[in-house]
Amino acid sequence: MSSDWSGRDPADEVPGALRDRAPDPLEPIDENAPVSGHNLPPGAPPDHAPDHLEPIDENAPVSGHNVPPPAPGVAETPEHDWATAQSQVFPLLRPMGTAGAPAAELREAADVGGTATHTQPIVDAGPAGLVVAYALSATGFDVLVNGEHLLSWGIGSRELHDAAMRNLAAWSAEAPWTDETSGPRRLLSSDTGEGRDAARILLPEVRDYLRSELVRAAPGGTRTLVGLPERHLLVAGALAAEDSEFGALFQEFVIEQSGGADDPLDQRIFELAGDELLAFEG
Repeated sequence: MSSDWSGRDPADEVPGALRDRAPDPLEPIDENAPVSGHNLPPGAPPDHAPDHLEPIDENAPVSGHNVPPPAPGVAETPEHDWATAQSQVFPLLRPMGTAGAPAAELREAADVGGTATHTQPIVDAGPAGLVVAYALSATGFDVLVNGEHLLSWGIGSRELHDAAMRNLAAWSAEAPWTDETSGPRRLLSSDTGEGRDAARILLPEVRDYLRSELVRAAPGGTRTLVGLPERHLLVAGALAAEDSEFGALFQEFVIEQSGGADDPLDQRIFELAGDELLAFEG
């Protein structure tokens, strides 16, 4: 008995193809479709091996995923590119005695190469003995700026300082203040959680604001007290001449806040005397 398959090779008749889904019996038959009379849906894998001689399509998806955009080059990262970094640097207040490379000695980028301290944070003299450092903001953390950054950026410490103060002023103009009143006593505080609150006292417009707000409706002889217990908190209060208890309460609050802080700054009380921040003498 002869067979209909004798002498035939099925591989010679139908190109091999894998069905990616069951056929729809209600769908019109396409005589030219490669798989069971049905066309492959959009986005399905090809039914044939790629032709290695075809031109490369740079926009073609790979394994079902779009080609990611190219990563930025080293020269475009903030650590190496001043055009990128200049909007991301901010001043920070640091405790008395904080060591670093003095900004006064690094006025030009060329000054960094001759120092042995170019890996130390750049520091400036701050008010009332405090120290000003500079931070490059990143996602979730800050990097203290050092001499190597200045070399990469091709700038001196003066340009760094000016950019950092501009950024702080722009941020501070939008940052809120908390206003608390208890009888004749009033407190203004900044506690945004962004790590720039204490540094706001470096801005002349902030000192003017605190002094005018706290003294404006207060009796004559009222003094403006300032506390900088930690990096994340600036607090100011009005000390009336007849309220001898308030100064002690303010001091206790500052000490308590500083003692429990992750980034403590100073347990002293300061006073705004004109535009100057001085240690409070009582």
